[in-house]
Amino acid sequence: MPEGHTIHRLAADHEERFGGRVVRASSPQGKFSDAAALLDRTVMESAEAHGKHLFLGFGPLGWVHVHLGLIGRFGFGDGPAPPPTATVRLRLATAGHHADLRGPAACELVTDPEKAALHARLGPDPLRPGDDPEPAWNRVSRSRVTVAALLMDQRIIAGVGNVYRAEVLFRHGVDPFLPGRELPRPVWDALWADLVALMREGVRTNRIDTVRPEHEPGAMGRPPRRDDHGGEVYVYRRAAMPCLVCGTEVRTATLAARNLFWCPGCQPARS
Repeated sequence: MPEGHTIHRLAADHEERFGGRVVRASSPQGKFSDAAALLDRTVMESAEAHGKHLFLGFGPLGWVHVHLGLIGRFGFGDGPAPPPTATVRLRLATAGHHADLRGPAACELVTDPEKAALHARLGPDPLRPGDDPEPAWNRVSRSRVTVAALLMDQRIIAGVGNVYRAEVLFRHGVDPFLPGRELPRPVWDALWADLVALMREGVRTNRIDTVRPEHEPGAMGRPPRRDDHGGEVYVYRRAAMPCLVCGTEVRTATLAARNLFWCPGCQPARS
């Protein structure tokens, strides 16, 4: 499932291509036909993201709310759009650009109050300017649930997925199985600040890189990571491989139905 930086990048991509322009809207697949007919030949006024949710604004008509889920994706193209395939849930097009949405978990036209209700169910997003991390800390600091599970709870922090979760805990030496209420406040503040910086860089580069300069391939004389997720990481998908920092074997376990990765040498359990 795409992490929050990908959705914020998609919002910027839509804004750049379609913002303030009249668009043609269609649903070749048919599941969004009624809403697409309302949107056709209207102006897309804005685009924004909150966590893993994308919102495309069409003024008084409302907002197209998209959640990509596990298999959803957007494809962009320039110039006159070729005929769409039958798998396209939503196509937006102008004379110079088009975007095709396939396989989303959600694609719906929502009103302002419905959009507000969606925002209310989500925690603060490290990528949304002005989002206050204090409500997230209030929930984390009272919880017996592990920090690793709390970071993946979109009601607490919106946009953090499996990669950022594993990597930010490693970067700050936090035992992923530590209960939230035992996490020191200064460590929480450092985690949040690091998520802001890492995810902003993810938006800029459209990939996740979390290793510090001294641990990059060139500095360590090691080959670059080869993975369909891209980017240089410390522990994500590196189970049974030596830690880049201490050499301890990276471990993995299932937590809340997702694979967790950590280094027991750099992230020791608190006694």
